[in-house]
Amino acid sequence: MLIYIRMAEKEDLDQIMTIIDEAKTLLKKDGNPQWQNGSPSREMLEEDINLKRAYCLVANREIAGVAVLLTSPDPNYAEIAGAWANNKEQYATIHRIAISSKFRGQHLSQFMMSNLISRGLMLGIRNFRIDTHAVNKRMQGLIKGLGFEYRGIVQVDQTENGARNAYELNL
Repeated sequence: MLIYIRMAEKEDLDQIMTIIDEAKTLLKKDGNPQWQNGSPSREMLEEDINLKRAYCLVANREIAGVAVLLTSPDPNYAEIAGAWANNKEQYATIHRIAISSKFRGQHLSQFMMSNLISRGLMLGIRNFRIDTHAVNKRMQGLIKGLGFEYRGIVQVDQTENGARNAYELNL
């Protein structure tokens, strides 16, 4: 099976939103409050596409997943209850990763993450960060399996569910 990432395009937005909505349903089923407040929204993902930071994972010529690779500083990561290991170099943040229910169980999230990390490396970035809710065991398993290390808690919003476990990978 041919698997690769490419920049998301405006024409992909409907398919991307279907994948995001499927992920929201799965998170809710898992008892995870993450993504249950309307975020990520269509407007957010449209902005990600316009800013050329949204990527599609393509498997067998179909969009199988979506994620964002943010290469500018993430304001939510400025303060951490803990400590980043590398505060000197530029970092990239991986956000909004979701795999289509049609492709679930094929370990494509690993392909997506490794391709995003490769993309970051091609841009000269060797420090990667990601966050997830404490109850998101699926994402934590993926993150830890790829070598990311827990660094502390970041606040993505000021609600009671805004706390996120923060992880970092330095290559």
